[in-house]
Amino acid sequence: MNVTLRQLRAFIAVAEVQHFTRAAERLAISQSSISTLVSELERNLGLRLFDRHTRMLRLTHAGAEILPLARKALADLDSVLGSSSQLRTLGRGRVSIAASSLQAALLLPAVIRAYNLAHPAVKVSLYDVTDEEVVQRVAGGDVDFGLGSAMLKRDDIMARRLTNDFFVALMPADHPLARKRELTWRDLREVPLISPPPGNAVREQLDFALAREGITLTRSYEVLLPLTILGMVEAGLGIAVMTSAILRLAQAYGFAIRRVTNPVIRREMSLMFHADRSLSPAAKQFRDLLLKMMRDTGDGGLAKALERAG
Repeated sequence: MNVTLRQLRAFIAVAEVQHFTRAAERLAISQSSISTLVSELERNLGLRLFDRHTRMLRLTHAGAEILPLARKALADLDSVLGSSSQLRTLGRGRVSIAASSLQAALLLPAVIRAYNLAHPAVKVSLYDVTDEEVVQRVAGGDVDFGLGSAMLKRDDIMARRLTNDFFVALMPADHPLARKRELTWRDLREVPLISPPPGNAVREQLDFALAREGITLTRSYEVLLPLTILGMVEAGLGIAVMTSAILRLAQAYGFAIRRVTNPVIRREMSLMFHADRSLSPAAKQFRDLLLKMMRDTGDGGLAKALERAG
């Protein structure tokens, strides 16, 4: 059986006006075409849908039974076609992103606002989680993509580099080390340090890079949330070692911010996708906007911000 959308439309039109010519006019096709479509539908169904007389056209009992079903089927198909058109043209849709806390707080809100202005009918959901959970949500298909810094060795996730952060030291403006324009990692070995706990993706990347240089840092305090770290620095409990993603918040606190060198250690920030899942039109548009805004800002924006902070 091969019932077509055109056959259903022809049958419903003829049934409603009870006349082939007027039904043809409604559908803007010829009378012969509409007669052919109805005859094809009758053959496909194996049922006679109309009793045809010289001056009268009447639904058969079978035709009357089929009519409401045909109307519902046509309405469902029209709904599918309408929904697909809306999704394609971003008249509706949903985008979901998982991001580590600093990117969720300081990077993505501006992108979401710009996207909402361009596509107000698309719902954007943002999940601010740890780097580790970003990877889990992308791998599980819970989100369209993730934004984080986890070092990936997985076949199910693809990553596209967005930018490189570098590590900085944050301290009260009157701290003795604030008199230096730059610090080395060895300068930090004898001062109280505050950083994320072991197992944190940023901490692991830093410790791995320093171990290759034969440098080990001792932490006095290990806390997870960036705001907690900043609060402890403000209280004079130590110096924080964080990535340059924190610059805007650190400036708001009035901290001295110093790049740490010998060596300069960078952290790659990536946009992560599930390797086996295609993005919806709405998600593709969001991805393209994010990439454009990141290109417009560039890594140079971090360096300029650090210069102002110094």
